[in-house]
Amino acid sequence: MSNLVIKVADLPEEFPAIAAIRKSVFQEEQGVNPALEFDGKDEVSQHLIAYLDQKAVGTTRIRYLNEKTAKIERLAVLSTARGQGIGKKIMENALQIIASKNVREVVIHAQESVKVLYQKLNFVEEGEIFEEAGILHVKMRKIFYLE
Repeated sequence: MSNLVIKVADLPEEFPAIAAIRKSVFQEEQGVNPALEFDGKDEVSQHLIAYLDQKAVGTTRIRYLNEKTAKIERLAVLSTARGQGIGKKIMENALQIIASKNVREVVIHAQESVKVLYQKLNFVEEGEIFEEAGILHVKMRKIFYLE
């Protein structure tokens, strides 16, 4: 793979790049309502951004629900950069950050069409498939067994 860098985003400087990626993936490709996509929770979240050859191509956010549980949300990779494992690498970085804070549980609402990515990262499906923003999702959970 070319030069891939994944890092915790510097806010607010890098937020426009994050917003552009999410707008492209969720609003333009998937038709998600902007009011649902930009839900007011970005300010209380930790954001990761991925650069491929110095171009912002992917992002996700981590929201800490409490001292024991984090939720990873808004994983997005531009269509031009997909198929290279960038989404998986972003998730691996997010999981490392969460584990380093001794948070033992991670939840996600995975789009049904990409849940296999999360299964490869040892997330387990929980409950029934549901609709969120007009897209089928399934709740998934991962537990870290900390020393």
